Amino acid sequence: MSETVFAWLNVDSWVEFWWVLFGLFGQLLFMGRFLVQWIASEKERRSVVPLAFWYFSIGGAVVLFSYACYRGDPVFILGQSLGLFIYLRNLWLIRNERRNADA
Repeated sequence: MSETVFAWLNVDSWVEFWWVLFGLFGQLLFMGRFLVQWIASEKERRSVVPLAFWYFSIGGAVVLFSYACYRGDPVFILGQSLGLFIYLRNLWLIRNERRNADA
């Protein structure tokens, strides 16, 4: 059974198997962010980017960045590190906007 799963996931060991599952979890977080955005937009009847979108983005980016580092894929590493910076920056801007609105 494990040989079939290993072949299907293109892994050679249990360590790689768990890393692939970890990477798939990151992809699910990324997919989840779009579902969150879509549901929020449907409720509002306009395009909305809820705060949860950015948290899902950060979670997905951290997981996928870790996975990319394990795989040693420089293209994937660069893509996820830049995205992570952008997602954190958006949260920072939202935080500052809310703080200024409260003042």
